[in-house]
Amino acid sequence: MQNFTNLERIDPLKRGSNERKKDYNEIYDIFKNSDASSQADRCVQCGDPYCHNKCPLHNYIPQWLRGVAKKDLELSFKLSNETNPFPEITGRICPQDRLCEGDCTLEQDGYGAITIGSIETYISEKGFMKGMKPEFADEMSDKKVAIVGSGPAGFSCATYLMRAGINVEMFEKASKPGGLLTYGIPSFKLEKEIVFRRFDFLTDAGMKLNLGVEVGKDIDMKDLIENYDAVFVGIGAEKSKKAHIVNEHGKNVFLAIEFLKNIQQKHFEETYDKGFEVTGKNVVVIGGGDTAMDCIRTSLREGASSVKCLYRRDAINMPGSKKEFKNAREEGAEFIFNASPKDVLLNSDGEVIGIEMLQTLLSQKDASGRQSIEIIDDSEFRVDADVVIFALGFDQMNPNFLSENGIETNKWGEIIADVRQECSKQFVFTGGDCFRGSDLVVTAAEDGKIAAREIAKKLLG
Repeated sequence: MQNFTNLERIDPLKRGSNERKKDYNEIYDIFKNSDASSQADRCVQCGDPYCHNKCPLHNYIPQWLRGVAKKDLELSFKLSNETNPFPEITGRICPQDRLCEGDCTLEQDGYGAITIGSIETYISEKGFMKGMKPEFADEMSDKKVAIVGSGPAGFSCATYLMRAGINVEMFEKASKPGGLLTYGIPSFKLEKEIVFRRFDFLTDAGMKLNLGVEVGKDIDMKDLIENYDAVFVGIGAEKSKKAHIVNEHGKNVFLAIEFLKNIQQKHFEETYDKGFEVTGKNVVVIGGGDTAMDCIRTSLREGASSVKCLYRRDAINMPGSKKEFKNAREEGAEFIFNASPKDVLLNSDGEVIGIEMLQTLLSQKDASGRQSIEIIDDSEFRVDADVVIFALGFDQMNPNFLSENGIETNKWGEIIADVRQECSKQFVFTGGDCFRGSDLVVTAAEDGKIAAREIAKKLLG
């Protein structure tokens, strides 16, 4: 270990931008054995590992890096899967530059972080190739839990409940499982067979998966509460935030999740709204997070004539992953910074023809290091567009079945829960975006893991 003085950080090979824009296949290769081993061998094995501490799942990162360096794949696979319900997924989509890799000692000292995410993906993929599988309880108890929603939080909760020997029945309103992982994250970042493979492990182990079943419509929440020993609610936050500006309801003004979901439904050959097609159009995306990058890169693959991203802060302050920003630029997106939307411009038929923007500047940093946004007077400028996509984050849907069953929410519509993830209604637990607001897949996974642990304590003692 500690071979960082002899080896520089390397990332997996990725396909050229012109080639990868033609399809939705993932752009990165899986590490070769030698590259994974040599990169893992750069780890300095910190006594107090910052990578482990910064990871919401508190993954055993130094330990499985040591296993990879020593070419012990079986140990690395077990360690990786112990703390993480789907490491080959988080390895692909986590913003490692803001989490584990961002706090890596080598990154802080200027040597370049260990390529933790890529090695994490390598461990599972190579393990699967060798026939390794995640482990579940050998014997199941007579306890059963209903999970509402198959997104990252419910997915994680189901995994850890079944490891504890508790039977799980999952209810998902979509025709395919995975929630955001399936319908909100494009395949060039996460191919859907990777998601479905994990659900196959769960169903093979005994989980009952009900697709196309919406709680509150096809089945009553009250029935779940009465007929199961506990219920976990992981319905996410699917309502895109709006800018609250003039003409934002015009034709060809899209909200991010609706756009991404309809394009994914198109690729699944499911029923979708053809009004979301952007082929041959000039697309403007408002926002600077990973969802904005997903909309940009999807639009390019869908044959948009041009794609511009307008963000109210500068490049340094973009909230998304640096990797995704770089990929979007390589694929042909244009970025305009320090620009805030004022009005959507429509023609006489109510169709988008552009968007009027205001120039911004950032104030001096406050005590927390945050800079506020200031609008520059008389700074309006126009950006022509055929399509405008708002990628400004998400709000809770807050379905009626929550209040009808005594499940309290706060003023933002987020489900209220204690440190054990238990709601105001006993034996009902929650986690993920419906609980904490729009956040990361990895934080939703941690919520699900905590809830499963607490459910197991309550049901099994």
